[in-house]
Amino acid sequence: MEILRELFRDYRFAVGFIFLVVLAILAFLSFFSPYDPVRWLQVPRDLAPSREHILGTNSKGQDVFWEATFAIRNSLIVALIAGFLSRVVAVLVGFLAGYKGGLADRVLMGVADGLLVIPLFLILVMVAMLLRDAMTIVNTGLLLAFFGWAWDARTIRSQILSLREREFTQTSILSGNGTMSLVTKEYLPFTIPLIFSTLISNIAWAIGMEIVLAILGLVRLEIPTLGTMLQWAISYQAMLLGYWWWILTPIVLTIVLLVALYWLSVSVSEYLDPRMRIQRIGVRET
Repeated sequence: MEILRELFRDYRFAVGFIFLVVLAILAFLSFFSPYDPVRWLQVPRDLAPSREHILGTNSKGQDVFWEATFAIRNSLIVALIAGFLSRVVAVLVGFLAGYKGGLADRVLMGVADGLLVIPLFLILVMVAMLLRDAMTIVNTGLLLAFFGWAWDARTIRSQILSLREREFTQTSILSGNGTMSLVTKEYLPFTIPLIFSTLISNIAWAIGMEIVLAILGLVRLEIPTLGTMLQWAISYQAMLLGYWWWILTPIVLTIVLLVALYWLSVSVSEYLDPRMRIQRIGVRET
């Protein structure tokens, strides 16, 4: 509870947390939707926001509000799959390469560098084109996770290389502590802020890439996500026809989600950073 009270003193964490809670509630409401998210012509088309349809309806005959609840849920699923799986790979590769060094470091960083030098966006587009019919929510998340770990693994490796040269590493080894004990008790506390910040950044990147792939028509467009909502609105020229509620809904939700993720990342990273913690203690004492 003390940690939460400390974090909520930062307006960025408080606002970001509230934004995410609201979005999570909207995503949860999708389980109670009176409409099928895939079926068309369930409601009158192109209605402006009203009491019956608070965000109006679109040209496919779908209620925009309920479609948005499914879109938020599915986009979060894609982003969380990509973020967490890529973190697992990045942490394992970064820790192993940084601590072991030698051949393991050269091989792992060679693979990571290979992924970094290739034109990632073009590769994602090519793979998505080949797998278009199979680009479900889970598969999209897996694809983004496969290409989303390399840069963060190199960053984590650099941190481990720095920690390996510090005195407490030699002290721990001379004390008889094993590798797992050294990694979990000594290295992990120092790298948690970095891992968390890269996780949030990767989730935000995955949301952006899913939107881009959807706009290009390279995912299953019948599955509602923030990207497919925007793609359908663009395809039906919603802005030109004055259906602002249709195109603005995914845009506003995406902005709110990305801002919330960014503020949470910055706030928690600063809280977990030992240097920032020392500064906060110094400010309190004065």
